[in-house]
Amino acid sequence: MQNQKHLFDIPEDITYLNIASQSPSFKAMYDAGIEGLKQKSRPYKIRVSDYFEPVIELKKLFAQLIDADDFNRIATIPSASYGIATVANNIVLKEHDEILIIDEQFPSNVYTWQKLAEKYNATIKTISPPKSDTNRVKLWNEAILNAINSNTAVIAMGNIHWSNGSLFDLKAVSKKAKQYNALLIVDGSQSIGALPFSIKEIQPDALICAGYKWLFGPYGCAYAYYGTYFDNGNPIEENWSNRLNSENFARLTNYESRYKPLANRYSVGESGNFIYVRIQIEALKQVIEWTPKAIQGYCENISNEAVKELKILGCYIEDSEYRTHHLFGIRLPDKLNVEALKKDLSNKNIFVSFRGNYIRISCHLFNTSEDFKPLISCIASHL
Repeated sequence: MQNQKHLFDIPEDITYLNIASQSPSFKAMYDAGIEGLKQKSRPYKIRVSDYFEPVIELKKLFAQLIDADDFNRIATIPSASYGIATVANNIVLKEHDEILIIDEQFPSNVYTWQKLAEKYNATIKTISPPKSDTNRVKLWNEAILNAINSNTAVIAMGNIHWSNGSLFDLKAVSKKAKQYNALLIVDGSQSIGALPFSIKEIQPDALICAGYKWLFGPYGCAYAYYGTYFDNGNPIEENWSNRLNSENFARLTNYESRYKPLANRYSVGESGNFIYVRIQIEALKQVIEWTPKAIQGYCENISNEAVKELKILGCYIEDSEYRTHHLFGIRLPDKLNVEALKKDLSNKNIFVSFRGNYIRISCHLFNTSEDFKPLISCIASHL
């Protein structure tokens, strides 16, 4: 895989290692957005099919990316929290059931479960990493598996930790979840598009994914895959386009009680957004062409030497076997003044995220190994 910076509009004096917060756009997306604006400027040219056919194409592309056979299992949604709320809306718990989550999970994947647990007098069970750095992620995975038991009703987690890239063994988690009839709800916001993922292999009950990070969509778009458990569930809103025969505008007041099949009932209203959908289609086409496997390999190649240098400086970075390469955390030495470092990085146009005790580094095909040098130099100067 070759560097793809020529597709992006990132100035030479900018070091952008923060795609996990917000992805940049590339030219094909920009052109697609302009075409969407042109379409909106001439609404008399909008056809009935324009509300539906592009959305179907978009769902097929996302299904292809996650190795799902049926695009009807994909819902287009406005945010990850919307997708998780849909899941919770279709779960009934028993008193003292357990919802298993990971320590310091992203808030959108915590608040909903807290509310659900409160509603049914269930328990939130949070699995924390070991305090020692030795075999940290390996032992964390073992703790997650050991925590799944007959009381476990829901397991809600990402396949990586959003702040440091720790890799979780979702295949093993899924296998044990099925032994106890627990639902596995996966947040793929920080991995889908940059790390290979197969619905057929992991078999989650739901996969929720923000679209504005590794999938290069606009802010305000997301995707959801819903498995068989949710085939006849209740959506959190009732919109006309999710019902059968909604393509027939002349008969919309012949109110239809039936939904379109499978996950179509969960798509957000106005999911046929002419601008967003066009941009999302071009973005997913490009990600599929690049392939998550190639993206992961490229990020590993450009970051290897930087990781070695940072470790020499006294930073802690998880062993490569137990983390991702598109996103990883740098835990800084205790003696470093973090606030002074933040200010210095900002002044030098070096863009990263600070998440808990970590600097979160997130790179992509628009980066090169040279992008890590200003960061390393800046950290070294503060030591």
